[in-house]
Amino acid sequence: MNIILFGPPGAGKGTQAKLLQHRHGLRQISSGDMLRAAIKLGEPLGLEAKKLIDAGHLVPDDLMVKLIDARIQQPDCVKGFVLDGFPRTVAQAEALDKRMINEGRKLDAVIEIKVDEVALVERVSGRFTCALCGEGYHDKFRPTQKAGVCDNCGCSEFMRRSDDNAETMRIRLEAYRKQTAPILPYYAAKGMLRSVNGMLPMSQVFEDLEQVLGLSDAGASCPNG
Repeated sequence: MNIILFGPPGAGKGTQAKLLQHRHGLRQISSGDMLRAAIKLGEPLGLEAKKLIDAGHLVPDDLMVKLIDARIQQPDCVKGFVLDGFPRTVAQAEALDKRMINEGRKLDAVIEIKVDEVALVERVSGRFTCALCGEGYHDKFRPTQKAGVCDNCGCSEFMRRSDDNAETMRIRLEAYRKQTAPILPYYAAKGMLRSVNGMLPMSQVFEDLEQVLGLSDAGASCPNG
């Protein structure tokens, strides 16, 4: 099964993609992580992308599609994949469709994780992680049990992403509305678009996602990815 997850920054796409990978063997493919890995490994497409990035240019649609195409052909994607963060434009979506059709492959579902933007700003702007073990916390929704001490490893040092603040989040949401949200009608016209409520607890979002994908009875028998 090949899936795309859509939703604004902070909607939980990465979390849900990881759960699908763990429970159903569908390989999570984060476009950002994939691009960074290709560059780090010195792969030809990665080096090509690095030249553009170093020159201050955006990675063009055709190169991003080539990178994604090379990634989904790897053996760990044999059970299927979950695209997280791609496509970001209608042009990328069209190019991905054409490439997959040419290879006799197809997308099975496109899921939008719907969220309330006001609540999302609050959710994201309070996030922080343990500097040692990476355990995630939130000022309001999940503070440490003992102030200033990680519940998991006892470390007293924490990190916050520079873009996890209300002002930056609003800018990212505006960019999502303008650039990425227009892709949704493209997939809706194909009859592929479904949605889940991303404001529910993480476990409930995942149950709803499984239900929409027809995977709710398959988890116990599917090996981990």
